[in-house]
Amino acid sequence: MGHTTTRSGTPDVLVRTTAALFVVGGASAALLSAEVLRTDGARGAALLVAALAAAACGPLVLAVGPRTTTRGFGAAVLVAGTVLGVGTAVAPTLALALAAACLTVLVAIESTMFLRRRDAWAMVGLASTWQLVALVGVHHVPVLVCAALAVLWCGVAAAVDMLARQASTARVDALTGLADRRGWDAALERAIERSGRRGTPLSLVLVDIDHFKHVNDARGHAAGDDLLRATADAWRGALPPGAVLGRRGGDEFAVLLPGTTGGAAAVVAERLSGVAPTPASCGVAEHVVGETAAEVLRRTDAALYAAKAAGRGRTVLSERHRHHLVDDLADAIRHGGLRVELQPVVGLTSFQVGGVEALARWDHPRLGPVPPTEFVALAEDAGLIDELGAAVVRLACADAHELQERWGRAVALSVNVSGRELTAQGYADRLLATLHAARWPAGQFVLEVTESVVEASGPTSLRAIETLRAGGVRVAIDDFGTGWSSFSRLDELPADFLKLDRSFLPSLTTSSRRAAMVRALLALCDELGVLVVAEGVETPEQARLLEELGCPAAQGYHYGRPAPVDVLAAAPWDLRPDAVRHAPETGPAVGGPPSDPGVTNPGATGSGPSGAAPATSAPGGVRRRLRTRGSAGRAHDA
Repeated sequence: MGHTTTRSGTPDVLVRTTAALFVVGGASAALLSAEVLRTDGARGAALLVAALAAAACGPLVLAVGPRTTTRGFGAAVLVAGTVLGVGTAVAPTLALALAAACLTVLVAIESTMFLRRRDAWAMVGLASTWQLVALVGVHHVPVLVCAALAVLWCGVAAAVDMLARQASTARVDALTGLADRRGWDAALERAIERSGRRGTPLSLVLVDIDHFKHVNDARGHAAGDDLLRATADAWRGALPPGAVLGRRGGDEFAVLLPGTTGGAAAVVAERLSGVAPTPASCGVAEHVVGETAAEVLRRTDAALYAAKAAGRGRTVLSERHRHHLVDDLADAIRHGGLRVELQPVVGLTSFQVGGVEALARWDHPRLGPVPPTEFVALAEDAGLIDELGAAVVRLACADAHELQERWGRAVALSVNVSGRELTAQGYADRLLATLHAARWPAGQFVLEVTESVVEASGPTSLRAIETLRAGGVRVAIDDFGTGWSSFSRLDELPADFLKLDRSFLPSLTTSSRRAAMVRALLALCDELGVLVVAEGVETPEQARLLEELGCPAAQGYHYGRPAPVDVLAAAPWDLRPDAVRHAPETGPAVGGPPSDPGVTNPGATGSGPSGAAPATSAPGGVRRRLRTRGSAGRAHDA
């Protein structure tokens, strides 16, 4: 409709409320006209026609209201107030005049509920003036009686005005307690105005819960509502000060980030994905000077659509922003602008760190940290993925060498590969050559690849994987338990490791069925000679249950966050409660003695370049390993 905002309620509420008030006013006037007809037929008939016309305006408003501006509704209220004043003046008796005057309260309600405050009170004052003139000048009603009526009208108007102001400022989603669409959109308008005035950046994030409809269909709407509330609760604590989190409807959430660049906003989006109880897709856009709220929302929504089209569970930055990053990324790859962080993988029997996962990081000089999901996708689109992957492997090997020297023991290293990189011509030979040049043993290197990549790329990826395995590299199937996964396919996958997706863990401690599934998977993989790695261990309860289920190793925030090599090297590699808390001069090979279900880390976040690699045990080490999450470009793993 032509109007876009009202003081309280949506334009649809304005139309329906106005229609209802016209019907109520018309019905009341019709009853009054019946009394007038008993004493004055002509005047009563005229009043009845006017009353029926007012009542008929109700359906008319419903029909034409959606195409009427807010100013048009104000004009209708003005006409109604004037007609009521005339009706009071021509009423044949004092009683009927007072009854007609009481209908002025409808004008007060309509005005203060929907019109701007200044306009509303002007309308109430004008309608009251018409009534006072008619009552005092025509019917000679005592002034104090008229004053009492005026107090009544103004009192009703003040009460509705207060309620309207509360409704217009609350704008809260009843289910989650977050800002609703109207509240968040209003915050966006204010933020754009402040950003332009102060010259500070402003970014938006739109987030959709992946496959939310499946939750509603399979488990019912109550379960869907519980998921929405849990998501909102998790995200409240993950946002920086000043951020505005809202629910725009259904499973779509929105985040407003004043003072935040697009790259930094993408990092926030990755953080939200990491703490969400279920996978989510994110679209990010940085506001450009001169853009309207609708325009920047369209770009953000387009980025969200791109994230879903690319496979869901990822973050995509608006194309307008990405365009300027290609040259910066190429420069970072070629001139040392990338770095890696290492996250430990711990054996659940030995409690020793047996491997590390290398996670790629890019700190943009202007935008700050850019999440791996973003710069990996950017590299793929720009044809830089091979360079990026090789650079990350070289950095990871260099840091792993330093870690081995500091700890005096072998360390397994894992790195993730993107689908486009894996299927590139000659990838396997290039990776083996890179490892040779970096003097890193192929037997201590694990390459992570998601099951969906193997399925989608078919024979090409299988040939590359077999070439790498023949060269000594081990392969981990990442994010098992999502997408294509089924137990029946375990013997078909060209894998040494299987990485159990982090989505299994939140309910592991509360669901006996989920625990039984994990126990069965561990037993089956043990029979098949596939080493299982559990991802995303965050709590002591999860760690204890994994130990009881026989899981050999684990990785996650419970054991340690990703850190630069010098920080990790200064930390103990033996995490037993009674262990000496310093890095030893010498130590057992990764995975410990054959009796110890060793440690390996097939964990990586991000595709290839995002650099997380499942750590494996060193040669001669133990059979089972566990790694923490990896999916091309998750900015942080747990």
